[in-house]
Order: sequence, then C-alpha cells, then structure tokens
Amino acid sequence: MCGIPEAKVLASHPAGRLIGPLFEPPKAIAPYATRPADSRGRLYPEPESPTRTCYQRDRDRIIHSTAFRRLKHKTQVFVEYEGDYYRTRLTHSLEVAQIARSLARVLALDEDLAEAIALSHDLGHTPFGHAGEEALNEAARAFGGFDHNAHALKLVTQLEHRYADFDGLNLTWETLEGLVKHNGPLPQTPLLEPIASFDAHWSLELSTWPGLEAQVAALADDIAYVNHDIDDGLRAGLFTVDELCQAPLVGGHVRQVNARCGTLELGRLIGETVRALMSMLIRHLIDETCRRIAAAAPTSAASVRKHAEALAGLDRLVEVQLQDLKLFLFQRMYRNPRVMKPVDKAKLVVRELFEILSANPLLMPRDWAARCGEAGDAMTAAVVRDYIAGMTDRFALAEYARFTHTQIAL
Repeated sequence: MCGIPEAKVLASHPAGRLIGPLFEPPKAIAPYATRPADSRGRLYPEPESPTRTCYQRDRDRIIHSTAFRRLKHKTQVFVEYEGDYYRTRLTHSLEVAQIARSLARVLALDEDLAEAIALSHDLGHTPFGHAGEEALNEAARAFGGFDHNAHALKLVTQLEHRYADFDGLNLTWETLEGLVKHNGPLPQTPLLEPIASFDAHWSLELSTWPGLEAQVAALADDIAYVNHDIDDGLRAGLFTVDELCQAPLVGGHVRQVNARCGTLELGRLIGETVRALMSMLIRHLIDETCRRIAAAAPTSAASVRKHAEALAGLDRLVEVQLQDLKLFLFQRMYRNPRVMKPVDKAKLVVRELFEILSANPLLMPRDWAARCGEAGDAMTAAVVRDYIAGMTDRFALAEYARFTHTQIAL
C-alpha cells in the first residue's frame, strides 16, 4: 500500500468549476446539450411518462431488452481460457456507460441520453467477438454481409418483440441517431441495408455529426476498452509489467506507480495504473472538448450537428499516443497466439451454422422459421444471419453440437 498524491488544481471549465480534486457540477444542462423537451420523438407516438424523461425511458428499455441481457455471454476479447473474471460485452458496456455519464455530467450534457447510447453501442455484436463478426460477414456476403452497428439498429427497430403495438423498442430519434452515428457521420454510399432502409423512412441525417452525448459515448468506449484490456491482458499474462512500462501513453504511469509504491501485488499495480491513465485521458478530453466548445460557441444541439468537425475529443498529441497504445495492445493482446488460437474454430462454428440453418430453416425456433422463405433463398439467409448474430458464445457452441454431433472446445 502507498499514499496517494494530492490532485492538482485544474483549469476552470464553462460547464462547471473544477476546484482541486473536487468538481462542482453545473446547475443545469448547457444550451448545446440535447434536451428531452426538444426531442424529435419516437417513430410510433406514445404518451410521455409522468416520472421519466424520454431518454431515461430509452435507457430503461435498452437495459430490459433481450439483446442487452445476451451481452453477458458474448466475447469482448476472444481468449480461449477466458473465465468469469474477464470482461464480456456486458461488463464492457456498463463501464462505457459509467464513463459516458460522468463525462456528460461534467460537460453539462444530458446524462441519460449519453448513458443510453453507451449501453446500446454493442448490442449488435455476434458471438465470439470480432472473429464471429468476420465469419458471419463472409458467410452472408452474397446477401448483404453483416455489420454489428447496422445490426444494432435493426435490433432496436425490428427484432426486439416486447410491445404489442410495434416492433423494436421505439427509441427516440436522438438515441437512434447516437447509436448509428456515435463514431461520426456516415458516407452516403454504400450504406448497409438496415441503416439505408430506416434512414429512408425516418432520416437520421447521416451526413452530420451526432449530438455531443453520442460523441462523448464514443470516446468513453475508447477510454474504457483501452484501460480494461490493459487490466485483462496483464492478468491473463499476454504481456508483462516490464513490457507495459515501455508502452506508449501508459508506460510512464506504470513507472510512476512503481517509483511511488515500490513492489505491489499485481491487482494493486493494475488498479493504480489504470486509475492514473483513465483520469489523465478524461482530464485531457474535458480540456480539449471545452476548448472546442468555447471556440465554436454552439447555441443548441442543432448547431453541434451542423459543425464541420467533432466538438468532443482529445488533443492531437494525446490522440496520437492513444493510437500508439492501441497498436501495442493489438500486437501484444489481440494478435497474441494464445488469443488467436481459437479464432479459426469460432469462425468454423459460425460458417457452418449459417450453412446448416440456411438449408434447414425449420431447425430454428418456430417464430424465426416462420419469417423464412424457401431454403437457401435471400429471405431465409437474412433471417438466419440475424438469428446467429443474436446467439451467445455458449448457445452457438451448443447448437453446433446439436446439429453436427461434434463438440468443439475453444
């Protein structure tokens, strides 16, 4: 154990006052925030709740959705020996939501909207992480391929069946915009079918930046996964503390913890390092975002969307260092032989499930099979693609074993 140094005094911000280690939150949301009263509403009109704002209802609907629950058993980083400790898509989404909500509070944005977008950003992921997505995209290429972001939109607008009066969750326009555009404007062509068809029906203004709540949620995603992958990677032995000491952006923090505290057990070393790195990234993000807001002087959420560039972000130097850290993690963790070992098996499971179910759609549950056309046609392939995308890792393996009478251990 060791003493924690006092926090340095930070510059004041238009969103609130940062005084030493304490933040005094703003009394009301900023003029450039997305306001519930100004929401463009829902595709299917509903009476407003007397106890919750429209964005609070969106957040609650996402949390109670089937797709959200399934994230508990979907891979975050695909590792063969992944146990109960390591992050899943669900725990990742919760960490992103916590950071997004905290940032929104500091920047005087709508916290509930930022949280809703953060909680929904990974809803469309397949089983087996990016390996599963690559395999499903390849298997369904002749039928439009697969993209997790487009599938997330389809989930919340069509595939969730919880309400008698409409398909999907009937989320507000602002939450749907943030879900689709949180990483920035989308090019006009080519658009993936779920996004193109929905946008033709109810335009999400795909060529513009989203509101600041969505921009903050996207940055929270980067901050969360870089930090928790350092945690998981060290605990899994995919890289060493000495290697991390030489890594971009985080290496200096590791060395400072070692100098201040001496020899620590791994859990405490990770905790101190991740806390320092995360705090640094958040402080830089707040500083840079407030600088951009002050320069642009947006007077409404609409003016944020019309701005030519993102208003939330990191300064250029930190952004470059963050990209270098991501490269370190890519080389040491995501492409580590121990992580890559089960990838081919996972892809095989997804490809063969697609082939088997496309040829035999009656193997799916009755409500899914009822949506199919003839075996092997485009309508059936689209249903099979959506069905497989919703599977958890263990359900995909169980279904593969049921159909093929072959057990695959990843």
